Amino acid sequence: MLVIGIALLASAAILAPMGFLAYRRWQHRHALATLCPRAFVALAGHNVTLHGRAATGPAGTVESRLAGVECVWHGHEVIRHYTTWRTVEETGERQQVLGDDRIADYSSPELFALIGPDGSPPSDQPILVDPEEADTTRVNLCLQRVVSRPQRGVPAPADDLLGRIKGRVSGIFRGETLEFEYRERAIRAGDPLIVRGRVELREGHPVLVAPEDGRLSIEHSTTAPPPVPRPPVHALLLSGSALLLGIAGLLLLVSS
Repeated sequence: MLVIGIALLASAAILAPMGFLAYRRWQHRHALATLCPRAFVALAGHNVTLHGRAATGPAGTVESRLAGVECVWHGHEVIRHYTTWRTVEETGERQQVLGDDRIADYSSPELFALIGPDGSPPSDQPILVDPEEADTTRVNLCLQRVVSRPQRGVPAPADDLLGRIKGRVSGIFRGETLEFEYRERAIRAGDPLIVRGRVELREGHPVLVAPEDGRLSIEHSTTAPPPVPRPPVHALLLSGSALLLGIAGLLLLVSS
């Protein structure tokens, strides 16, 4: 009985740390999948790809400049469509050529938050996203409008967007203007996102910024996020087995 009790206790001593380590590994994977901020502190300086949902940042919600929608981030651009003429070398004929130039480009600088795919906020301040110089071309449009250029003697079409654009209008105004196209993109609270960038610590808190060799990528997600790891059954079995073996071993030692 004594030998069996000692063997059971030894087995419990082996299984207990194995179960503890398995549970800790699951806990870490679960924290990463649910975007727990504490899990990303150790990843400072590393590039990551995060699936989550947009949430309000320190500045709260903002209003987009053109469409006036409530959001956590917005950006707009103005495209000038024009026409020029060129001479065809073979025939000497004049040929009309269409072109376009971006004459205005703006991105709101406010930081917004990224929370877990299920939309539940973490217990502490969530991970923040710094959209400065980010690639947002895959963020959904909330407004797209084309306004024709004014014609002499014809009332100009209502262009209430011109006075709302932010930043400087610049560019090479070549050729003859055909129309102006306004595009605005916005991220609303709760929108599913994929953000690719580098983890940076600001006052000990993780913030996603542009990688050292590229741009921060923000895009609306159209695919399901990776599944959150399920509770570790094997870890529970190892821990439970260790507990039972330990109790059985102690009982045998006491009774022997």
